[in-house]
Amino acid sequence: MSRVFVDTSAILALLVANDENHDDAVHKFDALRLEKAELVTNSYVLVETYALLGRRFGASAVRRFRNNFAPLLNVTWVDEEMHEAGLDLLADQSKRRLSLVDAVSFAQMNAQRIDRAFAFDRHFSSHGLRF
Repeated sequence: MSRVFVDTSAILALLVANDENHDDAVHKFDALRLEKAELVTNSYVLVETYALLGRRFGASAVRRFRNNFAPLLNVTWVDEEMHEAGLDLLADQSKRRLSLVDAVSFAQMNAQRIDRAFAFDRHFSSHGLRF
């Protein structure tokens, strides 16, 4: 079974019908389901997603995401070691203006040897990740 990292950018594109990447996200998500890919993410991506959904669409959107989509994800809970690895990567990549969430995500993918990402954030493609 292949493992694919799922970023906030893909989650929002998939859930928000008027997102510019919505159609592409639906197509890619359907392809991932067909191949029975394991969808992997981390707790920082969840925090970021909950915050954005809550701010833009309210508590009901957060509840729907939590109940209907989050259970599809294999979540790695960020511990001190992963947080520090993300900070190290963030410091090394300062020219690329990564967020801590992205840096921790890259550290997780490196540690877990995941080379595919379901993401629309340009940092993922510039980090050499493919869908």
